[in-house]
Amino acid sequence: MSVIPRPEIIVGDDGLARCGWGATDPEYRRYHDEEWGTPQHDPIRLFEKVCLEGFQAGLSWITILRRRPAFREVFHGFDAERVAAMTDADVSRLLGDERIIRHRGKIEATIQNARATLALDVPIDELLWSFAPPPRATAPATFADVPATTPESVAMSKELRRRGFRFVGPTTMYALMQAAGMVDDHLAGCHRSARAAAA
Repeated sequence: MSVIPRPEIIVGDDGLARCGWGATDPEYRRYHDEEWGTPQHDPIRLFEKVCLEGFQAGLSWITILRRRPAFREVFHGFDAERVAAMTDADVSRLLGDERIIRHRGKIEATIQNARATLALDVPIDELLWSFAPPPRATAPATFADVPATTPESVAMSKELRRRGFRFVGPTTMYALMQAAGMVDDHLAGCHRSARAAAA
């Protein structure tokens, strides 16, 4: 069975060129256009991204995105103080909630990550953004040009693990860097690429 290659850039019915992954599904399209790659410094949203990228491990991002409203509900809007106060009884309750990903390790990691966030000696946005690399000179031309990990994501992963965070491997942390706008991996030709905006 042959594999049909995914188009790198797709022009939508609105005339805008987008990265192929963000051009078809309406939820992906909104996420691509409004969130992915946009610099994010809000500590609650960054904590949320750390947790949801952990939930995404082994799954497609659209699976998480479609469940994000439920995740926000059950984890108190990702208020770290409220999440840190969750108990084993909360874990058991969430394991029965079909609206989210019912993975004990990831649920427990979210609670632990909230506690680790509260224990930081610097704001979480300052810590995470300290690993942001210098902007690339050129946009990636194809999906093959986008790395799975970088030295910066490896360093971020190592530091977060040292500080007690879980489900923060280098690949997961590179996905976080993409999502939070620490790197711009919109492909060349995408209307969201910083290079396209500057042209």
